[in-house]
Amino acid sequence: MGQATVDEAYLAKRQLKRGTAGWVLLAGLGVSYVISGDFAGWNFGIAEAGWGGFAIAAVLMGIMYFTLVLSLAEMSAAIPAAGGGYSFARQAMGPAGGYLTGLAVLIEYALAPAAIVIFIGAAVSELIGIDGPIVYAVFYALFIGIHLAGVGEALKVMMVISGLAVLAIVATAVALIGDFDSSRLFDMPPTDALGASSFLPLGFYGVWAALPFGMWLFLAVEGVPLAAEEAKDPARDVPRGIIGAMLFLIGTAVLVVFLLAGAAGAQAIGDSAVPLVTALQDSGSQTLATVVNVLGLAGLIASFFSIIYGYSRLVFALSRAGYLPRFLSLTSRRKAPTWALIVPGVFGFAVSLTGAGDLILSMAVVGATLSYALMAASHILLRRNRPELERPYRTPGGIVTSSIALCLSLVALTGVYAFDPRAFGYTIALFVVGAIYFFVFSRHRLVAATADEEFALLAQAESDLDEPNA
Repeated sequence: MGQATVDEAYLAKRQLKRGTAGWVLLAGLGVSYVISGDFAGWNFGIAEAGWGGFAIAAVLMGIMYFTLVLSLAEMSAAIPAAGGGYSFARQAMGPAGGYLTGLAVLIEYALAPAAIVIFIGAAVSELIGIDGPIVYAVFYALFIGIHLAGVGEALKVMMVISGLAVLAIVATAVALIGDFDSSRLFDMPPTDALGASSFLPLGFYGVWAALPFGMWLFLAVEGVPLAAEEAKDPARDVPRGIIGAMLFLIGTAVLVVFLLAGAAGAQAIGDSAVPLVTALQDSGSQTLATVVNVLGLAGLIASFFSIIYGYSRLVFALSRAGYLPRFLSLTSRRKAPTWALIVPGVFGFAVSLTGAGDLILSMAVVGATLSYALMAASHILLRRNRPELERPYRTPGGIVTSSIALCLSLVALTGVYAFDPRAFGYTIALFVVGAIYFFVFSRHRLVAATADEEFALLAQAESDLDEPNA
């Protein structure tokens, strides 16, 4: 289907519900994407590098995400489309660059829920003794069903769940402040690794291998622009939402990284499957530890729930543009992308049956770092090649800021290889298969030849569809 054969009926069946989310809901979406990472996963970076080494890795990844978020804020205001990074890259690098960026994000967003639902299963098992495929299927079906009910309803449910998770983190921080002892941050004995010291007990290599775990404190916040077409005022709301979410997440990251290890010791936190609970138990707060253990499930659910939203909007945008089969972008009467919710959910459920949560999450991180490099490069290219593009928000520091994000994302990509070469290899193979699909098949079936044509078609369709209601 080429541009000449795209008619109003095609796009009328592929419309999201506009004007649903203000900047507060978008910020909540950004926090929800990430919040499970504060409860578990990041702390294994301490086991890889010691507290000092992990702190360096976390700061580097915090800088990467902050500079990337500032770059995305500009592009999302200038190009408010549901494809997020895909839409930005298509403007900057053409159809191939757009697809490859979207593919990298899709790998991240399709795999991450599969990993998270495995962790949810483990948490449910601790509470009621039920785990495995039944739990995975129930959670996928339940939360895809809520999304099918409509975006407004879904985002409000997400805010409530995220609020419970944030409450658990704040309550833990308050309980642990009196037990903080900086000497406990350095209770891991130095090894004989290159550069090893009391601050870096596992040396320089440990910092490198800990980079992926530093990412877990912020992973997926870049998905806020995927809600651009459903924002009330995209040029204003998306930049405020994504920057607000990032600032909030920096605060929660500082709380958990410092207070948990300072209260229970770096060694104990680095080995813990539930670091907040371990720190509370070690400090004698048994009742609160039980409550936080339950609320930790809310954190996992919040990220699972919101990333389902993210993958559905990305699949919707890629399908509507012709990169993926077009039936995936059909929307319901409630303007929910039905098949873009269901099909990746079935894929994720199938992947979750492997039970390899850590491997799946590491693969998601590889997809993420690839997409970060491509999105940062898109900002640089758009600044250089499209200076006339209207930019309601401009990134402080311009291309210097996005260049920092680009360099650190490439460093982070090598860090995943240092930690888990198998996950790195599997993800690159998946990326290559996806690239072959585009170059052999879907590039000949795009709805529009350029990004400008695509956005013009969407703008015209929106105008035509709104006219009867005017």
